[in-house]
Amino acid sequence: MLAGELRLGGAETVVLERLAAPTTESRASTLHARTMELLDSRGLLDALGTPPDEPRGHFGGVPLDLRLPSPWPGQWKVPQTRTEALLRDWALGLGADLRRGHELRAARFADDHVEAVAAGPGGRSLRVRARFAVGCDGEHSTLRRLVGAPFPGREASRELLRADVAGIDVPNRRFQRLDRGLAIAARRADGITRIMVHEFQAGARRRTAEPEFAELAEVWKRVTGETVDHGTPVWVNSFGDANRQLANYRHGRVLFAGDAAHQQMPIGGQALNLGLQDAVNLGWKLATEVSGRASAGLLDTYHAERHPVGRRVLADIRAQAHLLLGGPEVEPLRTLLAELIDERPEARAHLAGMISGLDIRYGADTAPGDPLLGARLPYTELQGVHGGMNTRDLLRTSGRGLLLDLAGDAALRTAVRPWADRVVTVTARPAPDGPLGAARAVLVRPDGHIAWTGATGGPENALGDWFGKPEPARVGRSDKN
Repeated sequence: MLAGELRLGGAETVVLERLAAPTTESRASTLHARTMELLDSRGLLDALGTPPDEPRGHFGGVPLDLRLPSPWPGQWKVPQTRTEALLRDWALGLGADLRRGHELRAARFADDHVEAVAAGPGGRSLRVRARFAVGCDGEHSTLRRLVGAPFPGREASRELLRADVAGIDVPNRRFQRLDRGLAIAARRADGITRIMVHEFQAGARRRTAEPEFAELAEVWKRVTGETVDHGTPVWVNSFGDANRQLANYRHGRVLFAGDAAHQQMPIGGQALNLGLQDAVNLGWKLATEVSGRASAGLLDTYHAERHPVGRRVLADIRAQAHLLLGGPEVEPLRTLLAELIDERPEARAHLAGMISGLDIRYGADTAPGDPLLGARLPYTELQGVHGGMNTRDLLRTSGRGLLLDLAGDAALRTAVRPWADRVVTVTARPAPDGPLGAARAVLVRPDGHIAWTGATGGPENALGDWFGKPEPARVGRSDKN
């Protein structure tokens, strides 16, 4: 995802990938509404077709309706292998340079560049010198270790065992809490059954390798009374409730995204979605920095914006892990939460907004009186000179920004013209009772979040802050109706 975003912004990008071939293991399978919106803004959803939509999610195993206003309410079931292939093809099509079979071994950090050393196929060594390096290499990040970046937090104290298994026939289970533990099972159309199991009061083991299937089968039998050891495992792994976050997402010319920046139990697909949203926030900012046009401090807004989001997700996952893996002592809390979700619509919406990512609002504390500023551009129908349009279509700007003129302001269109190479201007009229309210204009960043609403002053300061130095005076119109 990050490689594609960097290429959209014009940055030359090399991806060093340890695996010689794509993995066949689809450990994650959920795309939440905000991620679907971001993928659609890059024109990527057509390739997915229409994946299954499951409106019912959960919070710590307590059922939760995730539907909120969005073109993609709920959660969408897409195997991780399919998501990875989609993003790989997109990034390569944009010109990213993917080097498979290259494992990072060493790095040197200078004031003006980073030099990485990787072991490639056949033992050949590869050196790559670049302006910046980004660690997207997971919770055991090699780049994080080489930088020496502090990664404070909590070690795992509990774990789930998980496997995809062929040749077994067990009842489907959705977070079934039994006397001895938690059991989850879901059989796919191809006959493969994913099973997960946790034994109450059992601690997390210190592992140097993935568990054997025999261990999972033994725990499954103790918890459920069922035998699955005759099945054929496709893969087996375990994951614990470790909870860590980098103190800083940026270390000079090195940045971190995804699980390299934060480690959390993968509950409800939040880890995968959090990482993809990190990448979309970082990509256009880093590309602007590399181009030499960025304003002072633009790149630092990546940490300023995404670290609080990550901290909040880690906190909600810690709460979910307690509800999900705790024994009988958590039942009163689960009962109370279920009552709040069922009887208090605002409680349901709060939890659904947090899990889906739809409630993210950057810099909310700096403009408490302007609910649009920092929020994502909401979906709404618009009326232009040549007919109807909607904000979903307008966000497909190939990684550029969007200035939406809602009052037919010629002076506004003149002001944005020096940034016309990186900001698309559209004149339209919103519905009077729509989510844009009485806003006369909105300036939208490449990640879909609103940077200026016209509430105070002109857009020039916001354009300079988020889109960099303006081009010399341009001739001709830059807007479309």
